[in-house]
Amino acid sequence: MTHTLDLELARKVLAAQPFSRLVGARLTAFEAGGATLEFDIRDDLLQQHGTVHGGVLGYAADNALTFAAGSAAGPAVTTAGFSIDFLRPARGRLLRARARVVRAGRTRVVCRCELSTVDAEGTETLCAVAQGSIAVLEPVPA
Repeated sequence: MTHTLDLELARKVLAAQPFSRLVGARLTAFEAGGATLEFDIRDDLLQQHGTVHGGVLGYAADNALTFAAGSAAGPAVTTAGFSIDFLRPARGRLLRARARVVRAGRTRVVCRCELSTVDAEGTETLCAVAQGSIAVLEPVPA
């Protein structure tokens, strides 16, 4: 399938999501088969132990997975389900979620995502992995 999605359009889609604006999410890469979402780690995104809240990591995985799927199937996609495994506490200055398409079908796109933190020295540490199934929606009649 060929789609005319590009980084500029994908960033407009992200900017239209109120929660994405709330966390300060940025789409830093969007190409055929993949997407990268980043945001600064702030105190209000942490849980009581000083690490990024699991719900925030889930948001990052969900959105990165869906944008990766959209790069292959077009903009009419939505998450059907995903799982996430937390590997270590997420600490650092930046959260980066990189997602890639595993298989793009006609009605479902399966993607994987790696979530990493980046510290002040630029060292990246893997903190979670996720896999999702993204549904390709039927076009809405005009």
